[in-house]
Amino acid sequence: MTAQDQALQTKYYTTKILSTETDSKCRLCQQFDETIDHIISACPTLAKEQYTKTHDRVCAQHFNIRKERRVQLDKKHWYEHVPKSVETSQGSKVTISWNKQVQTDRAIPNNKPDIIIHDNEKGTCMLIDVAISGDRNVIKKVAEKILKHKDLTIEIHCMWKVKTRVIPVITGVTRTISKLFRKYVSSIPGNHEVEELQKTAILGTAHILQKVLT
Repeated sequence: MTAQDQALQTKYYTTKILSTETDSKCRLCQQFDETIDHIISACPTLAKEQYTKTHDRVCAQHFNIRKERRVQLDKKHWYEHVPKSVETSQGSKVTISWNKQVQTDRAIPNNKPDIIIHDNEKGTCMLIDVAISGDRNVIKKVAEKILKHKDLTIEIHCMWKVKTRVIPVITGVTRTISKLFRKYVSSIPGNHEVEELQKTAILGTAHILQKVLT
């Protein structure tokens, strides 16, 4: 992908490399240099909508989790699926939460993972947090997600008396993943194709680049 080579004609590229422009600031936010990394993962203007759309498409694994845990499906295909805040399986054995704050006994600032799977029968709880990161920051972002939810993990373990862990699902905007990515994804209930998650991220990236640069 051309973006991986940083060869697209961003304002930074045309100013610093081609010398055909004098202003390298982002055409959208006007705050930072308009580099490829800035456009695809760090622009505050794009963060309001475009990054969220790509993030939520990667979170489509919510559909596969529901299917695996036998929660009633209201759509046939994952791309038609709109997650509900809280859903339970038959017999209330499993509760799946989407983008929902966890009510805790003490104040926990980071209390809203993307997906929570509370399995009453097995006595386990998964806190799944998804991010589409700049390729250079994938490893850093994995560590950040685990640290971010450390207090919530401890609090849920104490409140619900379940074994709790964080599952960071981090993919780079141009398909970069950590060495542990496949292990993390394989631990999530359901059939999740790593290549599909990567494809979703890169299609979102291509859409953003096209929107900004054309």
